[in-house]
Amino acid sequence: MSKTDPPDMQRRSPGPLSRRACLLAAVSASVIAWAGLSGCASSPLPQLLRLRSEPPVPAPPAGAATVTVTVIWQLMLPVRLPDYLNRDALLLPTGQSGLQALAGYRWAEPLADSLPRLLRADLAALLGEDRVWTAPLPPGLRVQRQLRVEVLAFEAAADRASVSLRARWSVADIAGSAAPRAEAATITVPSTGADADSLASAHRLALWRLAERIAAGE
Repeated sequence: MSKTDPPDMQRRSPGPLSRRACLLAAVSASVIAWAGLSGCASSPLPQLLRLRSEPPVPAPPAGAATVTVTVIWQLMLPVRLPDYLNRDALLLPTGQSGLQALAGYRWAEPLADSLPRLLRADLAALLGEDRVWTAPLPPGLRVQRQLRVEVLAFEAAADRASVSLRARWSVADIAGSAAPRAEAATITVPSTGADADSLASAHRLALWRLAERIAAGE
């Protein structure tokens, strides 16, 4: 800036000290932002829980419940679930009507997907592998019974000592030779511990008990 510049312009001109302060401020802001991103990146990932495909207890010989006439079942999809179960959190009740997610854990697969698949597999283990199907059906297969299942509640107790499954289901005769049969049950199984793995195992056992109840009504 020349000596002929007005005094006010001379006062506005940043000197070396001002430029250095601006540079330090910019570097500091970058360091803070990087530290914030690093903190987010280092947050622990949730552990995944699954409902195991294997039956939780020794299954009876396949087809042990078979009667003189072999009846082919079709599990109708979808298996209906309440909206609060359409999420990946393992839920625990709080207070009179609250629910909270178990921190640090989530289901590896939505219950809307795992429940129907495992229920069909459990029924097949109880009734016979070739007797329980879901759509699409193989060509030429003749179904005699249609099974519809609705899960009304499926959650751990507040003290984590047990898991309860409440469901209703109906079985319809395709030929119409018998009236549809409707049933309901509340199944409560103990949990071997309060940890997440034990609670997941108790969920699996409750689903197996539901399959037993349905198969017993054949």
